[in-house]
Amino acid sequence: MQHISVAETKSHLSEIIAKSIHGHERFIITRRNKPVAALINLDDLKIIEQYQERQGLAAVASTWPDFEEMATPLLDLTELRKQGGEGRNVSL
Repeated sequence: MQHISVAETKSHLSEIIAKSIHGHERFIITRRNKPVAALINLDDLKIIEQYQERQGLAAVASTWPDFEEMATPLLDLTELRKQGGEGRNVSL
């Protein structure tokens, strides 16, 4: 990720947005050399939000009584998602 100052961001906002959209670049915006914000494209934001939703469900589920019985199938499901659903032949 590229670090840019607030002043530079103000001066080149249109260009930075275009790089984010078309070049899939991510930017850390800094003030006095300290990170204060990030600029990412909407596709990346959706991925982050989906990840947070999945993490939220796992956190809630882990508080259920007898969660250990579900832990292994949930880990398997997470691994299958990472593989794009491939790796297990399921026929109906």
